[in-house]
Amino acid sequence: MMKRILCLSVLAALTLTSNAFAADTCTKIVSTGHPQYPAIAFKEGDSIKGAAPALVKAIAKNLNIPLESKYMGNWSEAQAAARDGKADMIVGVYFNDDRAKYLDYVKPAFVFDPVVAFVAKDKKFPYKGEKDLIGKKGATNKGESYGTKFDAFMKDKLTVTRTDGLEDAFKDLVAGKVDYVLAGYYPGDAKLSKMGIDDKVEALEPALLSAEMFVAFSKKSPCASMASKFGQGITELTTDGSFNKMLTGSIAEWDADQD
Repeated sequence: MMKRILCLSVLAALTLTSNAFAADTCTKIVSTGHPQYPAIAFKEGDSIKGAAPALVKAIAKNLNIPLESKYMGNWSEAQAAARDGKADMIVGVYFNDDRAKYLDYVKPAFVFDPVVAFVAKDKKFPYKGEKDLIGKKGATNKGESYGTKFDAFMKDKLTVTRTDGLEDAFKDLVAGKVDYVLAGYYPGDAKLSKMGIDDKVEALEPALLSAEMFVAFSKKSPCASMASKFGQGITELTTDGSFNKMLTGSIAEWDADQD
């Protein structure tokens, strides 16, 4: 009788272990990203397109793992989806300490993204760097982070309001409600072109920083164990010229959509 009980106990333990293993197996990756960050990432229908989604799609294909890119709301909502485990992966994200609590960052970064201060051409001011923004009114998109160091500087030294997208921020800039807009150079330039006000706004030089942009897995995802393999894929595709082709193709796709 005792042997039978022990056998049943072992069988139950093996069954639980097997079920737990099955639950933790990565069978499909659901990714999301910034809906307004061309050409790195942008919303198209119910999905996120761009160079970053193209990069992870190519890696997933090589690893023979299905990957679905889904639009999950604005940038703040996309981050929340990754935090809550609704998305397995988020693409095109800067590192900061808060995000690192719920994201496993894939290293290396896949691109360096210059962050600049945009100003109205007719209301420029003397500028050599971040300290020249102190005492002025700024704006940036909700949910944006520019890395731990600059985020701390922005919180302690700058007056920056958060808007529902870059378009609202640039409208406030042209209207004189703010003195500058903080944004990545490439999505900012693309948005100005789309709005038809690129002749009224320009980026100040030098750039405030050049931030590393990453792919990251949700710590709640069963696919987080794939981080090292995706890191290998990123290294390969960013050194053999493949990602540059993806970026060029993404720029062309975004420009075509705006015609």
